[in-house]
Amino acid sequence: MEEEEEVMSHSIINTRGGVNDGRMRLGSSDSLFPGLIDDVALNCLAWACRSDYASLSCINKRFHKLIESGYLYGLRKQLSIVEHWVYLVCDPRGWEAFDPVRKKWMALPKIPCDECFNHADKESLAVGSELLVFGRELFDFAIWKYSLIRHGWVKCEGMNRPRCLFGSGSYGSVAVVAGGSDKNGKVLNSAELYDSSTGKWEILPNMHSPRRLCSGFFMDGKFYVIGGMSSPTVSLTCGEEYDFQTSKWRTIEGMYPNVNRAAQAPPLVAVVDNQLYAVEYLTNMVKKYDKVKNTWDVLGRLPVRADSSNGWGLAFKACGEELLVVGGQRGPEGEAVVLNSWCPKSGVNNGTLDWKILGVKEHVGVFVYNCAVMGC
Repeated sequence: MEEEEEVMSHSIINTRGGVNDGRMRLGSSDSLFPGLIDDVALNCLAWACRSDYASLSCINKRFHKLIESGYLYGLRKQLSIVEHWVYLVCDPRGWEAFDPVRKKWMALPKIPCDECFNHADKESLAVGSELLVFGRELFDFAIWKYSLIRHGWVKCEGMNRPRCLFGSGSYGSVAVVAGGSDKNGKVLNSAELYDSSTGKWEILPNMHSPRRLCSGFFMDGKFYVIGGMSSPTVSLTCGEEYDFQTSKWRTIEGMYPNVNRAAQAPPLVAVVDNQLYAVEYLTNMVKKYDKVKNTWDVLGRLPVRADSSNGWGLAFKACGEELLVVGGQRGPEGEAVVLNSWCPKSGVNNGTLDWKILGVKEHVGVFVYNCAVMGC
């Protein structure tokens, strides 16, 4: 999610995108900080770290009411205060959240799903203050969502055309999914928009090409889909761009020349400051897309290997102004998942990217099943 959102004229996209944007009303005897008017006190609390909210809610009933309301998230939105947390699954114990600033790991409640969903392949997406997890139950697809405000899981309304192996991206309080396969294996060219403020799905115009195992992202106020396969033997090198102002798709030939094979993961891509980056699995290199030339420039090497598993089990995400790589490594003390970050603004030094270790999760294996970054 971008820290500064551009205005898009699509009817559903609301650039406010906040949670509980209405004024928080406290009684005259309910001042949060003695001696401070409520507006000043709330502005001070908006700057508190999100990982401190649980402690704040224990101070008294007034603080508990404030934290439970979700009002501070809306206020943070208005003040352009954003913290990016990483949500991931790397072992059967379930989802965990990582605060890169405090270097703190937090376990999320377990999804109250059936065993079929629990053991099925899943996809994830962070949008607004929600984490969506897409999977499959016994007879159909299902979506569970975790609310950052309510700290719990609920069933999410299903798509108009349920699918898996789709491309997706989020922009503030909305997300778009495109392509994928239905439960019968048919490759889709349909797309849908999800509005986290209403919990509803809206059908968008169809893409020009059906595709699965593709990737999606927002860039310059538009949604893009690249890579994927239109059939078990046909890989796509073209990309498609969706313009919210015209409600039309545009094909961009040769946008992703790294041909997918059936065993390869969808393209590992991330957008930072409206610049597109990707991982080339076979060479373990990070590349940057040139929008003008429609070409890719090699920047430098990944801090972990992607070639050994054809890109699976590795996460490549935007985390604020940095690129985030989450992958496993084996060492003398066992297996661990390591979170590395690099800021493109720092530049490339002699073909080397200055990766920094943000955090380490030990004794969880080396495979990252799902990963999403939420900025609130």
